[in-house]
Amino acid sequence: MASLAYLGPEGTFTHAAALALPGRGTPVPRPLVTDVYDDVAAGRADAGVVAIESSVEGYVVPSLDAIVAARDVVAVDEVTVDVAFDAFTHPDAVTPTEVTAHPHGLAQCAAWIAARGLTAVPASSNSAACRDVQPHQVALGPTLCGELYGLTTLARGVQDFAGARTRFLVVTDRGAARAELGARHDDGGAWRTMLAITPHEIGPGVLARITAAFGERGVNMSSLITRPLKAQEGTYVFVVTLDGAPWEEGVRPLLAQLLGAGDSLKTLGVFPARPGTDAGFDTSRVPAGSVRAGDDDVTLARELLW
Repeated sequence: MASLAYLGPEGTFTHAAALALPGRGTPVPRPLVTDVYDDVAAGRADAGVVAIESSVEGYVVPSLDAIVAARDVVAVDEVTVDVAFDAFTHPDAVTPTEVTAHPHGLAQCAAWIAARGLTAVPASSNSAACRDVQPHQVALGPTLCGELYGLTTLARGVQDFAGARTRFLVVTDRGAARAELGARHDDGGAWRTMLAITPHEIGPGVLARITAAFGERGVNMSSLITRPLKAQEGTYVFVVTLDGAPWEEGVRPLLAQLLGAGDSLKTLGVFPARPGTDAGFDTSRVPAGSVRAGDDDVTLARELLW
């Protein structure tokens, strides 16, 4: 039977994502996210599921770096999971002095933590924090963790933002990905692609050249993330998410144009496009202190520092 590796132990949000993918195989927990990639690359797992982006905290950097670095692991699907945190204590709890969770979990519950003056202790996953919680700690995690690990629920819904979601990628080895995607080239669905672009020439206009190529070809770029080339100061990999698949009209000529400019390219994933779930742009989420055309001169000068 096919296996689907995920960041464990049981009860993680990644576990929930794995359970939402019944056709991908039997979920198998792994202690580290890098183990998921390694198992897929080595053939010990048929596929894996990894968190890639939080709607609150942004990209999950270790997972992003892992897929950029992986030689033969590529994403072929995605799934989104609603994220909410409960606060749990050990059955023998004493007055808590610490709070433990995955770093993204700690960040998503920062206001609740600060209000109680607790010291943050990062864990490898939220469910690992719940599994290993000590009497002097509060653990943050999904509701399921309380039942799994016999904990006492201190509070529910302690996250800073309601409606948070995390996006997960299904990854498999490149050979299997080519076979799966090749069979779906003509199914008529909409696609999205994650692409790593590494310019070999750096200097003024490099990023402008890359983004201009998308505009010239009419290809929408929905996300752009910059990651450093390891131990190469001032040089970067640009991780782009775009609308379309590499084999589609418009995208393939774009890739050829970037190659012709001397850039190195690597397709990190191709997966069906999912409809957005937000009703529209929420202006209340714009960073505090932002200005717009029409603001008075004093405000513009203060915020833009010109």
